[in-house]
Amino acid sequence: MLDFGADIPFVKELGFALQRMHGGESELHYEARSQHTNSYGVMHGGAVMTLLDVAMATAARSDTPDMGVVTIEMKTSFMRPARGPMVARGKLIQRTRSMAFAEAWVYDAEGKLCSQSTGTFKYVPKAQPATGQAAGTISTD
Repeated sequence: MLDFGADIPFVKELGFALQRMHGGESELHYEARSQHTNSYGVMHGGAVMTLLDVAMATAARSDTPDMGVVTIEMKTSFMRPARGPMVARGKLIQRTRSMAFAEAWVYDAEGKLCSQSTGTFKYVPKAQPATGQAAGTISTD
């Protein structure tokens, strides 16, 4: 498992495992725990969207690891219920000096496509441990 290059408590809580983050691409593995499922016993849509978001963000950061990214917008389509071990793949489609455009896909254990997303991200200075600046401050200028 690789290091995300940033401390992301929510990602740790969910248990995402980064397998690849290189050349505009990323791959994450995840298996939803019972508290991450919906009333039908499948992966909750919010967990799916978080997995897609992180896959796109890590793909965007893969060629600029000294920068952070924040999500500007994302659109997600759900094709089938997500069950069992999941694999998310992200791809940086286009970037400018300050923006990244990415896509991601989530596949189930049988390799079937469960969901797909596109997103726009803004490059920002990488998060630093609080040193006098208010915690949670993000400069998007």
